[in-house]
Amino acid sequence: MSFPRVLPLGDAAVTVELGDRLDAETNALVRALDRDLAAAPFDGLRESVPTHRSLLVLHEPGLRFAALARELLGRVGRPGPAPPPGRRHEVPTVYGGEQGPDLAPLAQALGLAEHELVRLHAAHEYTAFMLGFTPGFAYLGLLPPALEAPRHATPRERVPAGSVALAGRQTGIYPAPSPGGWQIIGRSALALFDPRRAEPALFAPGDSVRFLPVPELAGCAAVSSDGAAARDGASSVEVLEPGLLTTVQDAGRAGWRLIGVGGAGAADARALLQANEALGNPPSAAALECLIGGPSLLFHAPTFFALGGADLGALLERSDLGPWPVPLGAAVLARPGNVLRFGGRRSGCRAILALQGGIDVPVVLGSRSTDLHSAFGGLAGRGLAAGDRIALRPAAGAGRGRESKPAAAAARPTLRVVLGPQAENLEREAIELFLSTTWRVGPSSDRVGCRLEGPRLRHRGPAEILSDGMVPGSIQVPPDGRPIVMLADAPTTGGYPKLGTVLSADLPVLAQLVPGEGELRFDAVPVEDL
Repeated sequence: MSFPRVLPLGDAAVTVELGDRLDAETNALVRALDRDLAAAPFDGLRESVPTHRSLLVLHEPGLRFAALARELLGRVGRPGPAPPPGRRHEVPTVYGGEQGPDLAPLAQALGLAEHELVRLHAAHEYTAFMLGFTPGFAYLGLLPPALEAPRHATPRERVPAGSVALAGRQTGIYPAPSPGGWQIIGRSALALFDPRRAEPALFAPGDSVRFLPVPELAGCAAVSSDGAAARDGASSVEVLEPGLLTTVQDAGRAGWRLIGVGGAGAADARALLQANEALGNPPSAAALECLIGGPSLLFHAPTFFALGGADLGALLERSDLGPWPVPLGAAVLARPGNVLRFGGRRSGCRAILALQGGIDVPVVLGSRSTDLHSAFGGLAGRGLAAGDRIALRPAAGAGRGRESKPAAAAARPTLRVVLGPQAENLEREAIELFLSTTWRVGPSSDRVGCRLEGPRLRHRGPAEILSDGMVPGSIQVPPDGRPIVMLADAPTTGGYPKLGTVLSADLPVLAQLVPGEGELRFDAVPVEDL
């Protein structure tokens, strides 16, 4: 295998691989290419994300892969902007005890005394190679060889914020409570990520980090959310019942993948566009995304609304007409005292409820979308709750725009996928099996990923890779051989081979498949034909 090479991730991203090892020299090449693109972006560039050994490049759909590959390869290694001086950080850390539950067993497994493990960990200065996994999580390396350790076979369901951990030749600090499989040896009180700060992430690629042993924590490591609460307004809607999961979403946030912040946004972008068009709203106006069972909403002022996506049996309860079935794709006027309810799902999985003017919540990192995992955006980073009041922005139109008729959904859709960039890590028979199987959407699927149930796919190469960039639509194959298709809330990077990536135009179809019920197939398309 020779480097550099450019590999596709569907129709809207590529990855530029500059090596296959975790080392400072390869990572420096990655960051140099990232700086070059920032200084002289090509037409259609959306953003770029440096990882350990590769650069993820997101672009507008429609660019020819061959021309893009030539453009990027021509930039590799050329003289470019000098790297800015990395910042230096000290991280006060309490080692061992309840703050570092893995310190004692790990020291024993490595043949070290606990104090020697702490001394070795704190004696080195580490470079932030990349950020990913979760907002603000920096992969720091390299650990001394004596501290190289495996991940836990079964990850913890919840790792406390501020936990200092290590795995392989890397160490890191969990910015927020999250699942994790690294060995936890201590804890820090630094706030590593806060979306309200001018620089939300404390660390940046290229920064230097040292750990400083201290006897006790001096503060709270909890990540603060944006603290946004629903704001009362003259045109407001009150939540009587929240439904299964209802969140504020718009077209998503862009430009923050560098620090591990994903796009969020409506899982079915087409439904958001259609519902907003029916009202004359801006295409990306914030709306409500309703999962399977929608909320009950009481209107306090005359308000036009429109529904797109799934048909969840919406009924507008009016004193003059009684329960009135609400059509999809059309502007409907709700009067004060009217209640919108959802009687039961008829088709699809996620409905978009747009309100004239768009929902008025604070913009956080360029978007009003809810990031559930990191608890910011939308209504204080959470789903709707009973008693919330939703304020609306001033309406730009008269309440009626272009109506649309919902497209008939296939009972068992076939989604187009571009194979790669790590399809070579799977057996050839596994690729054929993937394309010939009718897969079921697993019941644990959510906005992060669609977990596919069916035959297990066998790896022929490593079942884990160095953490690498990924996008919604990327199909990871973890060691258990069960594929996962990434959706809107997917992490920005992942450590499992990616078999392929679903085309961006087909993601709305995937978003409407019901967990535990939906079935689908895949069809490989050459990237050269796009």
